[in-house]
Amino acid sequence: MKRLTSGGMAWYQFDSLSANGLRHGVFTRLGGVSEGQYHSLNLSRSTGDAVEPVRENRRRMLGSFGLQPDEALTSWLVHGNHVRMVSQADLGQDDVHADAMVTNTPGLALTLRFADCVPILFHDPVRKTIAIAHAGWMGIVVGIVPATVHAMTLAFGCQPGDIHACVGPSIGPTQFEVGEDVAAKIQGAVPHNVISYPGGAGAKPHVDLWQAASAQCHTAGVTHVEVAGHCTASNTQEWFSHRAEKGKTGRFGAVLVLD
Repeated sequence: MKRLTSGGMAWYQFDSLSANGLRHGVFTRLGGVSEGQYHSLNLSRSTGDAVEPVRENRRRMLGSFGLQPDEALTSWLVHGNHVRMVSQADLGQDDVHADAMVTNTPGLALTLRFADCVPILFHDPVRKTIAIAHAGWMGIVVGIVPATVHAMTLAFGCQPGDIHACVGPSIGPTQFEVGEDVAAKIQGAVPHNVISYPGGAGAKPHVDLWQAASAQCHTAGVTHVEVAGHCTASNTQEWFSHRAEKGKTGRFGAVLVLD
């Protein structure tokens, strides 16, 4: 990924999406106006942050790409596998509840928020379609990744082999310690091993969500997969992390626009 900065903000872009000319970014927590535990570019109202700082943070993030808030769509996350087809008609609505959005509408910005869960940005340059997905461990278990690929195929005739999938910054395998029950559920949803025991015998398992998401992409037929490899829980100076900050934190944003 390439790191860009402007006006105190910093965001990362994927090589494959940049090569196809897409405006996009996974934004760090830097360059916003929120204070305290939400410092500083918090994009979520559900965390307890005040409305006005979040609104200004969103304006700044979108302004980096020459966009206004009324040109962008977001979603209330449900930690499931519901995928929503969206268009200009959805702008201004506050009832989009899904963990992934798909569109072929040029100029419509898709945005979601994260704090350890995996952002996945999709692009089909042949059918000119994009999607953005929120893949927490529960989303991996219920198949949000293949559901998104299937939705792109069904709605717009995308061929999985044409799709580029980009797995963004999230909690990494060295930090994502879970119980055996959670590890078993995640492992059951992916085709190869994503569990390790760095503490040795008797230690709790650690899960590699990057590889879990990548594996589900490949199983769905997506062969072009780019993985950021940035751990949010290991760098809270740059990222919000629900795990590392014990839930007292904000959410960083990801943006994807089809031009």
